Amino acid sequence: MPLLSIAKLFADNREALQLSWLAGEFHADMTLDGRAIQNSAQGLIGHLNFYHPNWIQIFSRTEASYFANLPTAAQEEALARLDAGGLALLVVSDDEQPPPTLQALAARRGIAVVSSPLPSLQIIWVIRTYLGRALAESTTRHGVLLDVLGMGVMLTGDSGVGKSELALELVTRGSGLVADDVVELYHIAPDTLEGRCPELLKDFLEVRGLGMLNIRTIFGETSVRVRKNLKLIVKLERPFAGVISGLDRLPLNATTEDVLGVRVRQVMLPVAAGRNLAVLVEAAVRNYVLQLRGIDSTQEFVQRQERAFSVDQP
Repeated sequence: MPLLSIAKLFADNREALQLSWLAGEFHADMTLDGRAIQNSAQGLIGHLNFYHPNWIQIFSRTEASYFANLPTAAQEEALARLDAGGLALLVVSDDEQPPPTLQALAARRGIAVVSSPLPSLQIIWVIRTYLGRALAESTTRHGVLLDVLGMGVMLTGDSGVGKSELALELVTRGSGLVADDVVELYHIAPDTLEGRCPELLKDFLEVRGLGMLNIRTIFGETSVRVRKNLKLIVKLERPFAGVISGLDRLPLNATTEDVLGVRVRQVMLPVAAGRNLAVLVEAAVRNYVLQLRGIDSTQEFVQRQERAFSVDQP
């Protein structure tokens, strides 16, 4: 599971949430551990909670009003409960100012404190969505990830089988490139894998004989995507002696591949001279979309044959 520093969380959300430091900037190297959070009974983010502390606590206008009516001793008693928790970051919303007792706790524990003029609920929505991606379980796969007809499709296969050339042709037909060679996959929801590209490889596609191509520069902004949810894996295979082992001419059962515990639909395409693989990939996407809607062409064909045979029988 990944680690996320408070400094990176601050930098990535600074503009969207209009964040500024109040205290603890020197402790911004403290990290949130995805595995520790996953195995913890603590909440990830929420309003100030003294009995079930969150990793990230929001000090809003409501908490400020509550604290203002408490004597100092009662404030310190309430904050003492936080002292034993795993508080990593305190976000002060609504342009409020934390009381001196809360500032003292942050200084004593080395807790980072940041401020935002936005309402607390907006801050929670933004940070929760951000953390869902930043702390997601992840892996990398060799292949090319594209947005084909609105669906995330990853081309896989042995090196030199023609993945990048096929990706280039699909881009010319209107698809969008997400990542070439190294595809980062993040498990952001129970049945959702989000594909991204490593920073160093963004916008680039390596094509044998041409070298590195900047797809954004050549084809424009609409030819690339920042991320895409993986829905279909297309495995390219070179036939051996004209045959691909394990490939059915008329597959009756869908094949899948397990990626981070998520079953992803997979189709296998033989690579041979004269085959228009780009058209085949687009057809595979359209066919899968129909299957998601309950329309299975293969099963429809089989049922038609069975009806014909039953009529012909005496």
